[in-house]
Amino acid sequence: MIKENIFTTNHSNRRELELRYRTASSWNLYSSWLIIIFILLIPGCIPAKGKEIIDRSGRTVIIKNEINRIVSTAPSNTEIIVDLGQARKLIAIDKHSAYIEGTPADLPLLDFFYPDTEVLINLEPDIIIASGHNTTGSGEDPFRMLREIGIPVVYISMSESIEDIYKDIAFVAELLQAEEKGEALIASMKEQIAEITQKISGIENRKTVYFEISASPFMMTFGKDSFINDMITVIGARNIFENEKWLVTPGAETIIERNPDIILTNVNYIDNPIEEIKNRPGFNHINAVINDYIYFIDNDSSSRPSTRVILALKQMSQAVYPEVYEKK
Repeated sequence: MIKENIFTTNHSNRRELELRYRTASSWNLYSSWLIIIFILLIPGCIPAKGKEIIDRSGRTVIIKNEINRIVSTAPSNTEIIVDLGQARKLIAIDKHSAYIEGTPADLPLLDFFYPDTEVLINLEPDIIIASGHNTTGSGEDPFRMLREIGIPVVYISMSESIEDIYKDIAFVAELLQAEEKGEALIASMKEQIAEITQKISGIENRKTVYFEISASPFMMTFGKDSFINDMITVIGARNIFENEKWLVTPGAETIIERNPDIILTNVNYIDNPIEEIKNRPGFNHINAVINDYIYFIDNDSSSRPSTRVILALKQMSQAVYPEVYEKK
């Protein structure tokens, strides 16, 4: 409005209005600087500074502080942290990590799908190391609010292969400045896998495998783009659901029709999963049942993509090709 008045009033008023305009402009400029300085002095409004990284899910994360206080929200991540020799930095873990050997005693335990945001804020973590599985409960990011208030959250995606597990270990190792230990863990895993592949290198007829992770009536297994499928391939066998995508919920008829040579199960929530499989209607026609080739595989090491999958790999290899381990 002042500008318009400059060009519509007489000369005597014009100088007065020009002076008022200049004074107002100077005050506006001064006020703007005051506002900027005020904003910069508010801690929450200071532009984020720190090390910028890309996590395993592809998110950009800014690490502001040295990492001494870690929250791990999945047992696979906790195992990697422990095996890297960084367990002393853990200040909270998810409930499924409670019995992992090497974790500090009496840590706060978090719900896997619905962690308490207030508890996490009060813990003042330097970082939250989360899993892609944490979002499968509600379908939403349970750590969104924490990220928005500036707490760094990195995600370890759902591993699709053993190679992905190597990358997960290397990522966490670099994050925690334990690269040398991470390289040693990966080298050890590769060496042990090489021993397995060497043993089964002479196998000509690959056996077919059905790996069950959930019992009847809600049978579940994994197909392609899963580390379980990759593990079956590594031991020289073939997954009967290798062409299906990731998590598979097969019907009994399909399993019977595909007639696996070997059935592996890591189901640990019923008393006798092997007997339960044997007694299913129609399963008496499956070669694995006829020949009594049904084996239990350690649940933790076969369901957690971490350094400890080697135990499951060894058990699987010995179950599928026992003859190569009987040779002297």
